[in-house]
Amino acid sequence: MRHFGQIAPDVRKRLFHQEPCSFTADSPARVLSAALGATLYSPATRPSLADDILKQGARGLVSMVLCLEDSIGDADVPEGEANLVRRLTDLAERPDTDVPLLFVRVRTPEQIPDLVQRLGPAVRLLSGFVLPKFTGERGMPFLEALSAAEATSGRRLFAMPVLESPDLLYRESRVQTLEGIFRAVDKYRDRVLALRLGVTDFCSSYGLRRGPDMTAYDVQIVASVIADVVNMLARADGTGFTVTGPVWEYFRVQERMFKPQLRQSPFLEGQAVGLRQKLIEHSMDGLLREISLDRANGLLGKTCIHPSHVLPVHALSVVSHEEFSDAQDILRPERGGGGVMRSAYTNKMNEVKPHRAWAERTLLRAEVFGVANEDIGFVELLAAGLAD
Repeated sequence: MRHFGQIAPDVRKRLFHQEPCSFTADSPARVLSAALGATLYSPATRPSLADDILKQGARGLVSMVLCLEDSIGDADVPEGEANLVRRLTDLAERPDTDVPLLFVRVRTPEQIPDLVQRLGPAVRLLSGFVLPKFTGERGMPFLEALSAAEATSGRRLFAMPVLESPDLLYRESRVQTLEGIFRAVDKYRDRVLALRLGVTDFCSSYGLRRGPDMTAYDVQIVASVIADVVNMLARADGTGFTVTGPVWEYFRVQERMFKPQLRQSPFLEGQAVGLRQKLIEHSMDGLLREISLDRANGLLGKTCIHPSHVLPVHALSVVSHEEFSDAQDILRPERGGGGVMRSAYTNKMNEVKPHRAWAERTLLRAEVFGVANEDIGFVELLAAGLAD
């Protein structure tokens, strides 16, 4: 699989200075954690689950969560499990089937070995499990169950813990909770692919819900948690983990209070005025702003609940030609001793030592999402994906 692989080769050549790399479920964790992109959640009870997986993969999705937790009712869990096993077994029996990275969101640790056993050979389609309401104490049984299931099945399985517990939200318990989470995920570092943020649960603890004109960063209690999670769990010193962006809940809004957040000029230059209006009608201007703020705050990838969110996440994950140029200059071997230089675009200062970690992360993102050509922006990437 590869990002933007659904787009015709000649179009990709026009869009990209460096095309996204190909990868598989067996690629190194370093690559997969950066490549998750938009992770689409789907209830495991869907009768069309197998076909949905194939359809979304053909449209450019590279990671998907089949949910047995909050997206289905308590009484529907047994049928959800049975349906998941049935549909994945069906998929595994189809010849030459390529699927996105697939994860199952479970409710209890016991579900992990049980599902792995019931899947049998079809477990080869799974990349891992999403672990809900993760804390140091609650999370360890999940990680131990995953490790045991991996050993039994002979299949590499990753964990994606979801940080959504009230203990993480409350100021008096936040630091202690984060320390416990770090100890747990550090012990199983080789199997923790990414940490996911459960912002909807954060809001529910205070009876809040952000509107389509607001991002997660406009809700101060949520923004403070994101900041502390990044501070303690996403450091660039080798101890950190990939942390993914929170879910965007909206996909069509009938009425808005504030002006649209998308400037007109990029769409005029790209001759895509209709695209701008379509994005605004479907509340995508708020999503695009939140994705930009995710990136500015150290998050990579995003939880998604609607297929229309996938392409915007991926388009804004592509590295610009300017970013790529700066990152390459900073990491040139002859500049290992440090120093300061003017950027090749002559519009900023590149300082080698302080900007090194940013440059390394940028080149990893460039590897999996590609580098846009010099005259290509997110508008052209969006338009090309929608036209496919």
